[in-house]
Amino acid sequence: MKTLGGRQFWADLRHFHGWRIQRNSFTGHHRLLNPKDNRHAFGSLETCLDKLAEIKQSRELPPMSGKAVIAIHGILRSSKTFAIMRPALEKAGYTVVGFDYPSSQIEIGEAANYLHQVIESLEGIDEVNFVVHSLGGLVTRAYLKEHGDPRIKRMVMLGVPNRGAEMADLLRKNYAFRLLFGPAGQQLVTDHNGVIPTLPIPEFEFAIIAGGRGHAAGFNPLISGDDDLTITVESAQLQGAADSLTIRALHTFLPANAQVIEATVRFLQAGRLRQEGDRLPIPRETEARQPTETKAT
Repeated sequence: MKTLGGRQFWADLRHFHGWRIQRNSFTGHHRLLNPKDNRHAFGSLETCLDKLAEIKQSRELPPMSGKAVIAIHGILRSSKTFAIMRPALEKAGYTVVGFDYPSSQIEIGEAANYLHQVIESLEGIDEVNFVVHSLGGLVTRAYLKEHGDPRIKRMVMLGVPNRGAEMADLLRKNYAFRLLFGPAGQQLVTDHNGVIPTLPIPEFEFAIIAGGRGHAAGFNPLISGDDDLTITVESAQLQGAADSLTIRALHTFLPANAQVIEATVRFLQAGRLRQEGDRLPIPRETEARQPTETKAT
């Protein structure tokens, strides 16, 4: 049976060469989808796992191997967010794992637990990287709070509200916003006592790409500072980044921007966003506060 892929009500649990086992966030039922979103099994997790094992054997599907990029979308979005970027990543030699989760139905921590299960299912993959957009970056950081994997190498964060989203501050009490964006939308605020300040800084190499207009006015008159209409450039920054870049682009279109795609692939391969020039790292606060060594007189 052809499906729509479960973009807002299903969470991925397992990935294998494009095949996915998902769990429904309302009923708790599971299903197995092929790479074209056709359903091949429905019911319990065991039923779907057994069917996938049968398909592996009957079709003689080889084990996964090599390098993977897990692409994680933002709120009210889906893995289709990375449709334009995907060919460039595949051409660079990466297996692209589009992680879908019901972003408007669950909290950030619950999404992180689903991500953990997907990463655990990538047997045979030697190297794991991330490309994350908006809320997807916070889901990844929440995953790192409870889990980890020695295969993880690099990550590129696109318009991630690492310091909270000012628009969420303005709209959090609005009924339509609460209904549409769900519990994760409430966690996007810039509250110092909220969820975001508790999320860890990745220990592996990562880069920041922010969208902006290029001057202080930004695109959105409702929030102060340069912004991509949704997230300010300042909010997208995160201490410890190995490189950073601001590109003139709107928030929604960052993953499809040609300059973003080129910079993303370059960082995953070489650890730098620009072809020429020095990297622009964001030092950790402890590093920035280290006293300068002076000679004794």
